[in-house]
Amino acid sequence: MGRMTIACFIRYEIDPLQREAFRAYAEGWRSAIPRCGGRLIGYFLPHEGTNDIGWGVIAFESLAAYERYRTRLKSDPEAMQNFERARETRLILAERRTFVELVEGTFNLLPEC
Repeated sequence: MGRMTIACFIRYEIDPLQREAFRAYAEGWRSAIPRCGGRLIGYFLPHEGTNDIGWGVIAFESLAAYERYRTRLKSDPEAMQNFERARETRLILAERRTFVELVEGTFNLLPEC
């Protein structure tokens, strides 16, 4: 994959009683997302405070690369299985996507001290 220019932030409203099911759902994307063309930045579980919001962050070279990824994802057996498990368990109550653009020179910086 080339240079990351956009990231898709996925905000999940999850059933707070199914936190571990969301963890399994997130882990289910470890190989499917990269195989289908996305750069998986990570999934995040609620930890403190709000207990029903999780996040997924996936990077792409462009919106066109995202569209190609979505097409591949829809026919990937592992991805389809993960989608189906989430649907059956109803662990995700709502899902919202926001696309953001990277500000060059500000991503993944290590502490200087």
